[in-house]
Amino acid sequence: MTVPPLVVGGLTIDPPLVLAPMAGICDRQYRLLMRRIGGVGLVSMEFISSEAVTRGIRPILRKMEFAQEERPLAIQIYGRDPARMADGAALVEELRPDVCDINMGCPANKVLQGCAGAALMGDLPRAARIIEACRRRLTIPLTVKFRLGLGKGEAPVNFLELGRICEDLGVAAVTLHARTAKQMFSGRAAWDEIRRLKESVSIPVIGNGDVTTPAGALEMLRATGCDAVMIGRAALTDPWIFRRTAALLAGREPVEATLEERREIILTHYAWILRDEEPREALHKMRVFTGWYTHGIPGGRRLRARIGALKEPRLFVEAVEEHFAALAGGAPEPVGAPERVDPPAPVDAPERVDAPAPVDAPAPVGAPERVDAPERVDAPAGRGVRQDGTRASA
Repeated sequence: MTVPPLVVGGLTIDPPLVLAPMAGICDRQYRLLMRRIGGVGLVSMEFISSEAVTRGIRPILRKMEFAQEERPLAIQIYGRDPARMADGAALVEELRPDVCDINMGCPANKVLQGCAGAALMGDLPRAARIIEACRRRLTIPLTVKFRLGLGKGEAPVNFLELGRICEDLGVAAVTLHARTAKQMFSGRAAWDEIRRLKESVSIPVIGNGDVTTPAGALEMLRATGCDAVMIGRAALTDPWIFRRTAALLAGREPVEATLEERREIILTHYAWILRDEEPREALHKMRVFTGWYTHGIPGGRRLRARIGALKEPRLFVEAVEEHFAALAGGAPEPVGAPERVDPPAPVDAPERVDAPAPVDAPAPVGAPERVDAPERVDAPAGRGVRQDGTRASA
């Protein structure tokens, strides 16, 4: 099966694989890791509150920072007020990511109670006003992500109507998570509905829901005719899923991550979080991520228990190194693995690169070689102005 690139407005996304915007997950460090591993066509930032950014809430503004290496990149915003959402879209425009996405699918109660996210599927006139207002403030492509519907009320399923609204208002592409808001993440995603949406609109459709393997991504493309596949939760336990899926789409055999790659991604992620956050916060965060990253590793439960019991952040690296050293020699690397982009060595996050460069073998832990970090785009300090006080260019 030949799978063409995804074209969104004037942006070509190749391969047509998208990292879902997961709240609390898709921060700068995680997005960079996905880029370094390879295979993902578009990475998405965790969703951003239009209310917060337009009021200048600095912790939220900082979440909008990104590195040039992350491109193509989508920034997703959410909210209920058309004017406030339009101002939020204008701030996104100033930062010049590749895509601005509107969240109309989040099923979390906190978001629903604020009449945002999937709640907008219960108020399509308001949803239309938000889309129209945002579109007027953007020159970059606008996309919208939504679900089948609320799953209750007078119109429990109304995704086809919202899809046509998006098309009529100039949205460049839509993403459908094939569950209702009421389902949250339970049950099975209704892939047939993705196919129905694709048959109902002429703009690109990105399918989302229940893709956990490269074969699953290929099957979604075949079964629904969608233009791209978005993967979220499966990328937590298998960060290499995009690399392996891209290989399958290119006609190559997907290759599982080696133990050395798993070790590198854990240590690298921890080192990068330490660069930006306090050690105890970094340890707390990595307890969560290690729970995912050690999925399928021999003795993974034992390593998770050891990390969970750590009292000092400085002991994290020692625990990881000792576990993988004990496994050395017991799990040979696969033979005939295709050329790949390895995760970076456990060093400080890079500070400035003009383009992604090959990553060298990891430096000894405790004495990492420093490298410059990729150029960042700073979050705006206020409407029309960046943090350094200069006005953003168009």
